[in-house]
Amino acid sequence: MAMNEHYAATEPSRAEVDALAGTTLLEFGTPWCGHCRAAQPHLAAVLAERPGIRHLKIEDGPGKPLGRSFRVKLWPTLILLQQGVEIARLVRPTDAETIEQALGEAGRV
Repeated sequence: MAMNEHYAATEPSRAEVDALAGTTLLEFGTPWCGHCRAAQPHLAAVLAERPGIRHLKIEDGPGKPLGRSFRVKLWPTLILLQQGVEIARLVRPTDAETIEQALGEAGRV
């Protein structure tokens, strides 16, 4: 699966996320966030090598229930899920190596 370049117009519910099969990377942020934009090339490079990871790009902000349910406070926040269960979290990554370490072997084919 490829990296999503655009934030989802509507976010899934927490129940939908918890029911996801396989490996999923949730990316919480906004299109205007400088930290989010700076992380994009690093995230793209890592996800290009991991076709087994589903990437959901979720626009976050006040009143957004999914981000609140995961206690997201800073952007971008990356949350790696396996069968809907959180197995890793990364806040404001600044390089591809940090993202690689957080994802481990997840999604490699």
